[in-house]
Amino acid sequence: MRKLLSIIFMGFLSVSVTAAEPNHSDTVILVTLDGMRWEEVFRGADNAFLHDEKFLFHKGDKNDLQQKYATGTMTDRRKALMPFFWNVVAQQGQLYGNQDKGSIGYYTNKFHFSYPGYSEILTGFADPRIDSNEKVLNPNVTVLEWLHNKPEYKGKVEAFTSWDVFPFIINEDRSGIPVNAGFEAYTEVKSDRVEAMNAIQSELPHIWHSVRYDALTMGFALEAMKERKLRFVYISLGETDDFAHGGFYDHYLTSANRNDRLISQLWDFVQNDERYQGRTTLLLTTDHGRGNETLEDWKHHGGKPGDEGIWIGAIGPNIKPLGEIEGGTPVSLHQVASTAAKILGYDYEVPSGSEFTVGKPITTITDE
Repeated sequence: MRKLLSIIFMGFLSVSVTAAEPNHSDTVILVTLDGMRWEEVFRGADNAFLHDEKFLFHKGDKNDLQQKYATGTMTDRRKALMPFFWNVVAQQGQLYGNQDKGSIGYYTNKFHFSYPGYSEILTGFADPRIDSNEKVLNPNVTVLEWLHNKPEYKGKVEAFTSWDVFPFIINEDRSGIPVNAGFEAYTEVKSDRVEAMNAIQSELPHIWHSVRYDALTMGFALEAMKERKLRFVYISLGETDDFAHGGFYDHYLTSANRNDRLISQLWDFVQNDERYQGRTTLLLTTDHGRGNETLEDWKHHGGKPGDEGIWIGAIGPNIKPLGEIEGGTPVSLHQVASTAAKILGYDYEVPSGSEFTVGKPITTITDE
């Protein structure tokens, strides 16, 4: 299985290179890592969890995990866990949310869990009516739908999500945006790789009833980008949150590291494809934090102290290489939608008559 997945992903990287003139971005890729704490992003693995076997699924792997993720300085640990974030994004782009250095990331919804968080990210505001994770159609227009209604983006916006609630969050039927979610087969592209991934997905056991493996989510997204020349792509990866809820810190770390690698493969594809090269910005964030007062609190959110902290990353042709942000104005999830639109040259706004106001763009990201 691992060999087959490796073959699939290597295929995405064997793309002929044609130099593109660097320009402003006309494409945005937004990637979210569900429930990925700022603490691990900026500090790396926490040894306290690795010394407590109740947080390990594979208890015999404790020494290997410590050697791989938890040796050396904090800088060493975070680079070991998320090398793309720290060797590429932090060098060529921007990373916000390290509270240890006075950079604050937060959100404005009061519920501290996924549907409200994702709705805030994608619409640009917190709607108090969005108060559960149930499969309820979002009454609000997302930035995906707002862009999709523009002639130049019609048919060029898609979403690929590990969690099966996103067709409701994005309101797939109303918006007309294809949302490949959960264990749904991907049918927008006909290719050998898509056929192979659909087959793998149908045969794999389901660890969770509503969340598939992130490698498949990213694989479908990459194939769609290659074949359909998309201009706004939303990718939601979900394993980190579900492994954390299960209390398995080893799987949480492994998924974070694998997601970092998947995002790196995505960026490599972008840099070597004539359609996307020099024209694409990558935005990265999470929907919520996790508790941090005790080790047990890490398993939870939705009101646990510390779960309000989030992080945001950006890299692209017009993103200033400010690196890891220290201090500065706090940034929020309700700014992501307008920031994405501004990168593309648009002033995002809610429909006329709406009671809500979208967050303003993060100017340190959007100012060239």
